[in-house]
Amino acid sequence: MSELDIDFYESEDPIWNPALMAIPTPGIRKMVNLAATMDDVIHLSIGQPDLPPPKHVIDATVNALHANQTGYTMDAGLPELLDALAEYYGARYSRKLTAENIIITTGATEAVYLALTATSAPGREFIVPDPSFMLYAPLIRMNGGTVKYIPTRPENNHQLDPQEVIDAMDMNTYGIVLNSPSNPTGTIYPRETVEAIVEEAAYRGIYVISDEVYDHLVYDGKTYPSVLSCCSDLDHVMVISSFSKTFSMAGMRVGWLIASQGAIKKLRRYHMFTTTVANTPCQWAGVAALKGGNQFIDDMLAEYTRRRNRLVQLVDETPYLRGYRPEGAFYLFPSLPEGINGSNVALRMLKETGVCTIAGDTFGDACSNALRISYSTSLPQIERAFERIIPWMEKQEFE
Repeated sequence: MSELDIDFYESEDPIWNPALMAIPTPGIRKMVNLAATMDDVIHLSIGQPDLPPPKHVIDATVNALHANQTGYTMDAGLPELLDALAEYYGARYSRKLTAENIIITTGATEAVYLALTATSAPGREFIVPDPSFMLYAPLIRMNGGTVKYIPTRPENNHQLDPQEVIDAMDMNTYGIVLNSPSNPTGTIYPRETVEAIVEEAAYRGIYVISDEVYDHLVYDGKTYPSVLSCCSDLDHVMVISSFSKTFSMAGMRVGWLIASQGAIKKLRRYHMFTTTVANTPCQWAGVAALKGGNQFIDDMLAEYTRRRNRLVQLVDETPYLRGYRPEGAFYLFPSLPEGINGSNVALRMLKETGVCTIAGDTFGDACSNALRISYSTSLPQIERAFERIIPWMEKQEFE
């Protein structure tokens, strides 16, 4: 980390809003920045697809540029994309959606930002799984809210216990953040878990904010239990997704948030003061993606399934790593022996083998002895990485 990073993140210079102190220096950034100074690094760290987007998606982007579709859209998004999303997700989850239930955002990141910063306030408590994606807790805390973590356990494949979530609800609970399939664990919450949480939250008037960016990266023929298919109405839910993972469009920055019409009206006004509108040509690409059939998704799932299966085998062959079989996304979150500092292991392994992983404490406090391994890289690269990792682990004396 540079001196500039230290100044920004750790300085108490009064020029900065004290709320910025709630934002940690991301563990992912530390590792990737260090890896950038090294030669011959194999990344099992990056959470973005390595597959190229479908040709018809690229063509739609280029066509939009040639057609001078480079101005602002409506504040809620491109009408054609709003209609396409309403039709697509309405059919997928067998519920009536209209364009007024959706807002297009600059990636799912802005959708998460809008949802959490628009609802978090002093005295409001949010229940968040641990581990979870690093964005949620800082955004809640920046706005005066508090976070109550529900730890998940590697021996349970990091499943979220719905009764633990329900027991954690109290008079101060304002929201529950779900992320399934999960980053960093690849865990999918079963329908009964989602239904139990959503039903109890609705009864108590608690918002459920569901980050579903990996909603199409679901393996073994499973049907994905979205919050949209588990709630009776949209009054206390916000569901977030994007094209980034589903169609390899991460850098094109088009996401969305689905909620009640009343919530969308409020968020549209807020959205105008953040990024104004999402990328216009890439919104046209999103229309093409939704209307272009499932062949790309089917091929992508077959490829990721091969990688997942091989990675599970390799982790099982690696001393000191305890894995499981993730059901979604493209992450595995294996555990090191209890009490071992995953940050130290990840750092040493990067320096000594040139393989970059992400330490578990990037994603919470409950799994500091874990490593996040991404298989959004080629199978040969995964094989090469473990040709280095396994001999290195054999030389360690962790126990």
